[in-house]
Amino acid sequence: MHLTARLIAILAFALTPFIAQSEEIGRVGVDWVGNDIIVEAIPDPKVKGVTCHISYFDRSMWDRLSKGNWFEDPSNASIACRQTGPITIGDIDSSESGENVFSEGRSLVFKSLNVTRIFDQKNQVLVYLTHATELSDGSAKMSISTVPLYNPAAVKP
Repeated sequence: MHLTARLIAILAFALTPFIAQSEEIGRVGVDWVGNDIIVEAIPDPKVKGVTCHISYFDRSMWDRLSKGNWFEDPSNASIACRQTGPITIGDIDSSESGENVFSEGRSLVFKSLNVTRIFDQKNQVLVYLTHATELSDGSAKMSISTVPLYNPAAVKP
């Protein structure tokens, strides 16, 4: 019963509206067996004018066959988010736990790469955190990027 509840929660989470869609913008080969580093652009669906770029390792079929562990990719990821137009903030979650902006499966069995947005109201900064989630163990591998919400034109010299 407990596993069924988890599966339902994961499925509901995966189908949550307003999760951003990524677009692959780069692929860099890193070795002769076909492993690549993928770079994707992810526009924040609730904050217009902010785009995040994530990079992660993508294992080749040859690497999977030779090393076993067929269904899993490493949890390593990097993120950089920038203002790419006028910023318009929609109805975002301003709680301490933030809001999931993007999620992509990284294995056949319950592992995903996520981007979570946290609003630092005191400092007027959007913090974007990329991290992996796993059913059995969380991952300590993470990266953050910030987007300040100030208007430099309004600052007087």
